[in-house]
Amino acid sequence: MSTFNVVWQSWFALPLGLGLPVDILSTQGIMVLLLVGYAGAMWMFLSSAPKVYTIMVSDLEMARRFYEGMLQLQTADVPLHYYYNYEQTLGAGAIDPMLTSGVTTAAQPYNQPDGLWYQLKKNTQLHVISGASRGHRDRQRHVCFDHDCLEQILMRVQTRGVRHKIRRDAPLNFLVKDYQGEVIEMAEVAN
Repeated sequence: MSTFNVVWQSWFALPLGLGLPVDILSTQGIMVLLLVGYAGAMWMFLSSAPKVYTIMVSDLEMARRFYEGMLQLQTADVPLHYYYNYEQTLGAGAIDPMLTSGVTTAAQPYNQPDGLWYQLKKNTQLHVISGASRGHRDRQRHVCFDHDCLEQILMRVQTRGVRHKIRRDAPLNFLVKDYQGEVIEMAEVAN
């Protein structure tokens, strides 16, 4: 073994903390460098990704007026990990398109995910999607599985002076009256 390789091996083995001599000029050394670089990039990507809360609503257009008008939430850019084909990560991408060619679906482009996106706090976003049923007395319903999310929305309702009535603390449930006099039920679904 040449002196050059011994120096490189000892220099590279110390920062890795492996205690094993690794020749960075070898295939194994290059693979280790690539894996370390990939792990660092993934850590930076995941640590900077915003926290996303999701709320299901019974009427998406009415929800837009409520969140943008009454609560004055700023629209947010869709987080980077929502741009990609999420269905493929769930395994649905493995279905052969030839088998489903007779089925028509309204496929959305990957850069236009369903729903509305709002900035709730600095690194926290609110994703509003349709799918909730209408509530008691045919009320609009906004349903959430996360208590912290509804607490932040309640705090926003209170700071904006919006008329509201807290019905229950656990699971959180409150009513809000919008500008048109429509009552919106905000409900946490207990797990």
